[in-house]
Amino acid sequence: MASVRFTVTPTKAEDLPDTSPDISSRSSGRVRFGSRESVSRSEPQSEGSGVGTTSAGGGGGAETPDRSNTEQGDGNAKMSSVYINNSHGVDDDDFYDRNLALFEEEMDTRPKVSSLLNRLANYTNLTQGAKEHEEAESIGEKRKPSKSPQMGTFMGVYLPCLQNIFGVILFLRLTWVVGTGGVLQALTIVFICCCCTLLTAISMSAIATNGVVPAGGAYFMISRSLGPEFGGAVGLCFYLGTTFAGAMYILGAIEILLMYIAPRAAIFDTSEPDSESAAMLNNMRVYGSIFLLLMALLVFVGVKYVNKLASIFLACVIVSILSIYTGALVSAFSPPEFPVCMLGNRTINGHLIHDNHCAKTLLQPVAPTEQADVNVTFTGNDTVPQPFDPGQAPVEITTKLWREFCDSVYPNASCDDYFTNSNFTVIGGIPGMASGVILENVWSNYISKGEVLEKASLPAPRSAHPATNHRPYVFADITASFTLLVGIFFPSVTGIMAGSNRSGDLKDAQRSIPIGTILAILTTSLVYLTSVVLFGACIEGVVLRDKFGDSVKGNLVVGTLAWPSPWVIVIGSFFSTCGAGLQSLTGAPRLLQAIAKDNIIPFLRVFGHGKANGEPTWALLLTALIAELGILIASLDLVAPILSMFFLMCYLFVNLACALQTLLRTPNWRPRFSYYHWSLSFLGMTICLALMFISSWYYAIVAMVIAGMIYKYIEYHGAEKEWGDGIRGLSLSAARYALLRLEEGPPHTKNWRPQLLVLLKLDEDAHVKSPRLLTFASQLKAGKGLTIVGTVILGNFLHNYGEALAAEQTLKHLMDKERVKGFCQCIVAQRPRDGISHMIQSSGLGGMKHNTVVMGWPLAWRQSEDPQSWKTFINTVRVTTAAHLALLVPKNISLFPGNSEPCTEGYIDVWWIVHDGGMLMLLPFLLRQHKVWRKCGMRIFTVAQMEDNSIQMKKDLATFLYHLRIEAEVEVVEMHDSDISAYTYERTLMMEQRSQMLRQMRLSKSDREKEAQLVKDRNSMLRLTSIGSDEEDDETTERGATDKSDRGERGAGGGGGAAASSASEHRRVQMTWTKEKALQYRATHSGCSTPEGFRDMLSIRPDHSNVRRMHTAVKLNEVIVNKSHDARLVLLNMPGPPRNPEGDENYMEFLEVLTEGLERVLLVRGGGSEVITIYS
Repeated sequence: MASVRFTVTPTKAEDLPDTSPDISSRSSGRVRFGSRESVSRSEPQSEGSGVGTTSAGGGGGAETPDRSNTEQGDGNAKMSSVYINNSHGVDDDDFYDRNLALFEEEMDTRPKVSSLLNRLANYTNLTQGAKEHEEAESIGEKRKPSKSPQMGTFMGVYLPCLQNIFGVILFLRLTWVVGTGGVLQALTIVFICCCCTLLTAISMSAIATNGVVPAGGAYFMISRSLGPEFGGAVGLCFYLGTTFAGAMYILGAIEILLMYIAPRAAIFDTSEPDSESAAMLNNMRVYGSIFLLLMALLVFVGVKYVNKLASIFLACVIVSILSIYTGALVSAFSPPEFPVCMLGNRTINGHLIHDNHCAKTLLQPVAPTEQADVNVTFTGNDTVPQPFDPGQAPVEITTKLWREFCDSVYPNASCDDYFTNSNFTVIGGIPGMASGVILENVWSNYISKGEVLEKASLPAPRSAHPATNHRPYVFADITASFTLLVGIFFPSVTGIMAGSNRSGDLKDAQRSIPIGTILAILTTSLVYLTSVVLFGACIEGVVLRDKFGDSVKGNLVVGTLAWPSPWVIVIGSFFSTCGAGLQSLTGAPRLLQAIAKDNIIPFLRVFGHGKANGEPTWALLLTALIAELGILIASLDLVAPILSMFFLMCYLFVNLACALQTLLRTPNWRPRFSYYHWSLSFLGMTICLALMFISSWYYAIVAMVIAGMIYKYIEYHGAEKEWGDGIRGLSLSAARYALLRLEEGPPHTKNWRPQLLVLLKLDEDAHVKSPRLLTFASQLKAGKGLTIVGTVILGNFLHNYGEALAAEQTLKHLMDKERVKGFCQCIVAQRPRDGISHMIQSSGLGGMKHNTVVMGWPLAWRQSEDPQSWKTFINTVRVTTAAHLALLVPKNISLFPGNSEPCTEGYIDVWWIVHDGGMLMLLPFLLRQHKVWRKCGMRIFTVAQMEDNSIQMKKDLATFLYHLRIEAEVEVVEMHDSDISAYTYERTLMMEQRSQMLRQMRLSKSDREKEAQLVKDRNSMLRLTSIGSDEEDDETTERGATDKSDRGERGAGGGGGAAASSASEHRRVQMTWTKEKALQYRATHSGCSTPEGFRDMLSIRPDHSNVRRMHTAVKLNEVIVNKSHDARLVLLNMPGPPRNPEGDENYMEFLEVLTEGLERVLLVRGGGSEVITIYS
């Protein structure tokens, strides 16, 4: 059997003809199946050629669309492809593959695999960047053909990472870190920082190989893994870190320029030691601003110039590092001459030794003419030797250092005590690797600002006075500590994202990024660790602690070790630092542009625009302004901890993203880089967090506050993005865990709060009829607990699915308007009562289910000819009671206050007639948490019968409220036994007569329609069920269910005529009326439609139970209106519906009488369980 190969040969998107209206929807490659055949890249079609189509007929038989026709032209065979969803001149018969005819109706949403693969091949060849930028470039002009990415691991990832990691700290501060912290602590700092970046690189490699990483690098990885909120916050922090890194590199370049290359170029100069540091800071600010302006202009002119200079800057770094290693090896055999002058154990500033003599006095031969005055013969600042006689003995004269410590040049002058009791010695600044100086540099030597650099092994006077800055010593310019060293050194290990940012230029990004990045980190870590050991083994301790090289006459300390000359390091470090600054000013604006184009932070939208070629002009301007803030700080040691915070926060979230994706086992988490583990990511995250607080706890807090503010801003005002992030997966896992915990048992009474199911009704235009119902729910909830907003759409789900989606959007819009946090649910049902019943039964999940139903009062139920509204209302009351749910029914909901209408005074009155679980006590307390009801007082009324002790009841109620910690006024209302009034009797009689009249009217109408329908067609009797009452619906439906099987058998036994009468058989199965039943029903109720029947109705006597219920309703209403006519809200126990459904209309009348004359009423019915307790 021949082997089969599947070959995809994509072409570039720009090679397609311009006649295509949608390039992205058309396949640009060629897919062929064959036995051991090779496929070459297809030639681009000419401008005039159209898309080839397959022919359905032909001599050799029809070809399938997957097989392309062969066109002969210029002696070469060209392939013409068939595209999915192409409507330009392609017949439907020729459109689909005959073998895929089964799926042809779904091809619009489910394309063929060949089309999908070709689109993916097209996508991977697109220039990396935001999608919007790609579309903008493709409109209006044809893009130039781009070369396929050819960069490998070494050139594309390894070298860029080296260039970004090696920086100014290696040349300017690493020697100081080693001298101050000692070799052991310096190794610890370097090891911890390198471990942090190595673990971050492992996590980053896993994320970067889990898919294509477009422009944005770390921002893209974090935002797509942790969501837009975390992505935007950390992305901006990473942007700020990169911007401040540019400022740090510029400050380092200026320091090299003014300290070691051209000290005379300083604009501000002073001879006062106290103002020397201030003058230096001003020089840094002026020159830094000039350098920043020049670099920003270079970046604005074109990034290609920066990229061309990158190789030169990288060569400078490599040459400088090699010169350090070479110098260290040479120092073992012939140490370089860099003498350091010491007074006792204190280091002397080499700049102030003008005559190069590290001594108090010198032996000078005496001239024969002026022997007595030879020691005072000076010209300016130099000692001028006089002509001498070789036969005379030399005379001792004072040196220039004498004048620095004494008040005159004479040997008998008054001098500093330390100067008098100490001697000058000269030590080698670079003793060499074989000197054993590493034993002195192993331990730390932290000193405070203003202290003198001292060598502990040299003798010193015991009673030495503290040195002042007026003496020519070398002083510490900053108070050193371990945390400070960490903050200053960490920027030297950043830059590990350079490879992931270049993924679009790599031949195989998913292989090159992990290998190149990790190798670069290992290389730089090895260089740093060995440099620490070499510096400690070759350089004298006081020179290492001399940050600016004052003890070696202003030479760069690391340059003193370099071979063949210190200028190799000075020049190399200057250019490499300038190059790193240019790279930062190039990368930071693009990062900001990527964030702005994602449109997650609205106020940054303007920075997504730029020049016609996509260069981020506005982002570059903002970057330069922020970098200027770092320049104005003017201190490398103060800027470094700031950018350390931002980089550490970025690395922390990269590790968090990898750990979350691994632990959640997201289906899309399939990185090609397999050498990762969630424990490594958590270890890296812990190290990052520890380094943040170790280096600078207050900077760490500031960085977290900034990130938190950005997070909250995006959460509330940013654009909604769904990127399949890990935080959503974490939320799902946490929700699942919480739901399983809630499922373990019912909530305790102390934790009970109303979890609402709000039932809303929509009108014909899909508008909510009572939006104030949702307003009241928001006031009751105050943003806490569960809220489900539901509605019922009448119809069939298959036909009304679109209406359900529209209704759901309407509910969501209303919820947003009322600021209700919750869920909405739309159910499509044939009848409202069925939909509500299903919603009450099925809403919620696990332990997160509703326990309270809120629904509106059926308006104008008396005037409505259709009894469906109030019957649905009563049925919902019965369903909630059966489900043991609480029920809240606001009456006159349109009069309830809105969220912007607070009640300034008044009372919330509670009429506690029967105990129903404590709902009446809890609801006013919850309402008063909202600003609308906060200023309302609370009054509780209860009813005492004749046999009750009202005084004792009031005391007991007050004690009960005290234990409940509820402040309210208490009043007991006594209801005396009284005879049933004539008004009550008349009201009951009118109620029953009205009910009987409506029933007779409906029955007489149904009788007439039944008779007409029986004459016309007995098979259409089903319509009668919609005319009768709901009880008739239920009864006939049940009867129809019992007779269904018999009618089905009769319908199926019709032989050949069954197929022709299938529709009528279907109706016959569903029919619930027969002729015999209709005649029987008419004979039974024939008297109802006669005038005599109405006269009998008017002569009826009211039922005694109805009279008693009406009496209770009237008496209670009188008392409630008397006491609570001025209340802002009245809460009242809601009586339950009668067990016999025949009295439903009377039940509605009782509720009307009970609440008559009250403006705002909330009828409350408990769920049967206690919801409030006196215990803590």
